[in-house]
Amino acid sequence: MQRLAIWRNPVHFLAFGFGSGLAPKAPGTFGTLAAVPLYLLMTLLPLPGYVLVLVLAAGLGIYLCGRTARDLGVHDHPGIVWDEFVGFWITMLLVPAHWYWILAGFVLFRLFDIWKPWPIRLVDRQVHGGFGIMLDDVLAGVYAWLVLQLLLYLV
Repeated sequence: MQRLAIWRNPVHFLAFGFGSGLAPKAPGTFGTLAAVPLYLLMTLLPLPGYVLVLVLAAGLGIYLCGRTARDLGVHDHPGIVWDEFVGFWITMLLVPAHWYWILAGFVLFRLFDIWKPWPIRLVDRQVHGGFGIMLDDVLAGVYAWLVLQLLLYLV
């Protein structure tokens, strides 16, 4: 797919994380990085608002990622990073918006997203379409959230 086509199609533009998924190396990492400023905006919402945005973004992501994957003819194209946005926002739920917690959440989410411990790897291989693209990152976000909550508790 031509890079220009990503910018012209709003579905692809969102699925590619506002263009962050076009990074030639580590698009998932760049996608997660692009999710940080939006996370900071989301922290201004009350908790129910944050959760509502998260749920809506996950639901929208099923469509965005599935449609873009179909259009590209590639299941879970590396440039599709909307799932990283949602996974990171899950990681950061109920986490203070201080730079060191953001960095910890970023690193933990990327580790779980890359490592894919059970059952994430199984989901990644066996669940297809937009739901599958989203689900492995949602699970990585949950794993990272659990570790981050434990760290918050210990500190």
